[in-house]
Amino acid sequence: MEAFLMVLVLCLFHFFATKALALSTISAGQSIKDGETLVSAGGTFELGFFSPGNSKSRYLGIWYKKISTGTVVWVANREASVSDFSGVLSINDRGVLSIMNRTKGVVWSSNTSRKAAEEPVAQLLDSGNFVVKDGNDSDPESFLWRSFDYPCDTFLPGMKLGRNFITGFDRHLSSWKNDEDPAPGLYTIRIDPRGVPQLVLKKGPAILSRGGSWDGVYFSRRSRKKVNPVYSYEFVLNKNEVYYKHETRNSSIFSRYLLNPSGIIQYSIWNERKHDWEIFSEPQGDQCSIYARCGSYATCNTIETPPCKCLEGFKSRSASSPDLSSVDWSDGCTRRTRLACDGGDSFHKKTGLEIPDTSKSWADISIDLKDCEKLCLKNCSCTAYSNLDIRDGGHGCLLWFGDLIDMSEFSAGGQDLYIRLASSNLNHIQGKGKLTEKQMAGIIVASVIITSGVTMLALALYLWKIKRRKTGEHGKEDLELPVLEFATVAIATNNFSSNNKLGQGGFGPVYKGTLIEGQEIAVKRLSKNSGQGVEEFKNEVTLITKLQHNNLVKLFGCCISKDERMLIYEYMPNKSLDYFIFDKTRSKLLDWHSRMHIVDGIARGILYIHHDSRLRIIHRDLKASNILLDSNMNPKISDFGLARKFGVDQSQANTKDFGVLVLEIIAGKKNRGFSHPEHDHNLLGHAWRLWMEKRPLELLDTGLVDSYDETEVLRRINVALLCVQQRPADRPNMSLVLLMLCATVVIYGAEVESSLAFKNITK
Repeated sequence: MEAFLMVLVLCLFHFFATKALALSTISAGQSIKDGETLVSAGGTFELGFFSPGNSKSRYLGIWYKKISTGTVVWVANREASVSDFSGVLSINDRGVLSIMNRTKGVVWSSNTSRKAAEEPVAQLLDSGNFVVKDGNDSDPESFLWRSFDYPCDTFLPGMKLGRNFITGFDRHLSSWKNDEDPAPGLYTIRIDPRGVPQLVLKKGPAILSRGGSWDGVYFSRRSRKKVNPVYSYEFVLNKNEVYYKHETRNSSIFSRYLLNPSGIIQYSIWNERKHDWEIFSEPQGDQCSIYARCGSYATCNTIETPPCKCLEGFKSRSASSPDLSSVDWSDGCTRRTRLACDGGDSFHKKTGLEIPDTSKSWADISIDLKDCEKLCLKNCSCTAYSNLDIRDGGHGCLLWFGDLIDMSEFSAGGQDLYIRLASSNLNHIQGKGKLTEKQMAGIIVASVIITSGVTMLALALYLWKIKRRKTGEHGKEDLELPVLEFATVAIATNNFSSNNKLGQGGFGPVYKGTLIEGQEIAVKRLSKNSGQGVEEFKNEVTLITKLQHNNLVKLFGCCISKDERMLIYEYMPNKSLDYFIFDKTRSKLLDWHSRMHIVDGIARGILYIHHDSRLRIIHRDLKASNILLDSNMNPKISDFGLARKFGVDQSQANTKDFGVLVLEIIAGKKNRGFSHPEHDHNLLGHAWRLWMEKRPLELLDTGLVDSYDETEVLRRINVALLCVQQRPADRPNMSLVLLMLCATVVIYGAEVESSLAFKNITK
């Protein structure tokens, strides 16, 4: 009898243990239906289907079970709900999770970077992390998939916020659209990787508020650096990644960060006595938390009226009277005295600050504060410096470049900031420069004498430069922009690493680089056998320096060192136009509206160089690979090495290249190398043939079938064909081209092209 009871007990123990395990995991081939749930081993979290608020849509989510039942912390199918109670979650033998609806259609699935070696298991952990493991592997770093990698609106202990610099993967919080729709809303919290990474709250692309950069203890936005009794923090920044996470010191305390649909960040702790979430803080609780509330070179203080005031040594840009309460502080402040940048500058120490926006900053933990000051003085763009890490009296170097934005004053705590000022201005601030009328008069006389001397010296220097231009020196004469040292460019491009190579142009390779102040650049390094000699190089430098337009690539500088010649451009993150339109997959990213936005931008750029710039220029090498695209897919014309100046009396500019480019953008095919089973024409000839046969829409890229407007297509093809007519005199100039592109009717002038002209341009 005793043996029987022992066996019964063991069987019951095995049954309940197995049942408990089944409640927290599913294996390949298993599933849970709507109405069934998984529960973490400790009973803290539950996973299943739910409907938010009064919505009837069903979502797979994770919520607290042990406390506050119904407080959802994560949603899988945020943007693709199940319309009824037919939803099923399953896992296949590769370790991929899927949610299917009544018709077996997949509404959501996870992505895994590798296939499971053993039978995959999906498990809800007591941290609230839903993971896919390879068999019984318990190493978090080897998990096939983790819900913590895809946060929603709640930041839980153990989650990471940050970015992988190698893959570009970005973990961030995003609000729900509203209480009944968990789809990503307007607001996000993320680590901004620009300059020195910092925590930011954004509404769309705009920053609403900053948490600041990491100062060794916490994000710099927090004034008091006390040990948090609830959390321990971790911040990691290296060449591969940047992330922030926190862990709970006491497992019996439940807390969370929530980004609600209104963009409010709420830090709350579960109050067991009240059986409710108790909000401890809302970081955007005052007017000084508004990003750039007081503009540049101004601080914000919530206990003062008005809260904004200029830093010492600066004055309001818009103040016209002593009454600062009426000032529009969004304009910020400007210097009272310009920087000398030649050893005549010093630094004013400001204490108790939330340090400025660090998106245009640079840091080095190995440099002390004294060397940090010296480094800042060497660069005229450097406007301030401070310690990178405030622990143990402070160490490391943090430099700012450009305007200082978004600073607050704290009554206690904060950080020291050393602000660059002209020495004369700093002396005045420190009370050493109080002048009598006689002293002022003396200074004025001395200034006149000095100014006269400087003018004479400048004249002498100008004449000396003219003399040098006649003799020349290493090809640097006549260049009207900064010349960078070879070492500077080499450091910026990681010694021209192959990992930094963006591509190969006609005259040599192009590399991505980052200057010390954080500015991203593209370096065009001319090969020694490129065919572009000193004169062509000088021609491109001279031309681009004199050209300033939103649709022309910006030249930052050049480098001439022995037989090295390099051009330093602004970096274009979306590469060139040919990268998209001639690729079957990437071309789908450019719908009709995007392509026409690019065409119009190119047209405006050409109109500028043909008619509106100081120089009248024909590009002569206009092609898709020379059209660069910025982060917003705005086109910028590049490569002016073959450009040619023309006189004001030459009213007809060459628009043929533009017409060919427009046809390539519309068709998604190259002019040269184009083939068709019915004829041996190039793309241009094919376009003419379709136009003459009254079927021009057949030219359109097949990927644009659902996004184009027929009238617009006809107009754009028509304008392109007018630009490629046989006789240059028949072609419209760019002013007329732009007018026709913006017109609302098709201009059928191209129809009258003779068959002889057609034959001449089709091969």
